Amino acid sequence: MALAINIRADNNSADEIEQLWDQVGAFEAAPSMRALGYRPHFTFAIYDGSAIEQQVAWDAILAAVVGETQLRIEFKRIRWFEGSPLVLWAEPVVDSALARIHRAVSAAIDPAHCRPHYQPRAWIPHCTLGTAVADERRNDAIAFARAFDRSIEVTFDVVDCVVFPPVRIIAERRLPS
Repeated sequence: MALAINIRADNNSADEIEQLWDQVGAFEAAPSMRALGYRPHFTFAIYDGSAIEQQVAWDAILAAVVGETQLRIEFKRIRWFEGSPLVLWAEPVVDSALARIHRAVSAAIDPAHCRPHYQPRAWIPHCTLGTAVADERRNDAIAFARAFDRSIEVTFDVVDCVVFPPVRIIAERRLPS
């Protein structure tokens, strides 16, 4: 099992991201994001096994969001992480609050315990749209990403700690509006 620290959109503003999940799901053998049973989110850190206790992670995210309110994040581009399978994600317009929260979590818990892609110099804020683009649909998925020409605004209103797989919320708190 792994432990993750996140901020998620637990409201109707997330509907457009979820519609993108369905569109991207058409490029996957099976739609990956709907299968999670978890709302659109940003992950600040993932810890494998028993590297970090749940309470330590929860305390870290609570301290990181002291004084923060709900984050209204704008997305204007869809990008991808190379690899097999290809991963598509919505790129947030630069938001200092996301970076500030990530820095605070990394300061509270030694990043050496975190998966490499979530460590300070490697972390790329992203809202995943699909994790398993089929190799034979790769070019179509990239064309879809390049053709995206909208602006979407989503309110991220809940911080949480989850364990997975499957995703199970172990602690959560709604941020003030």
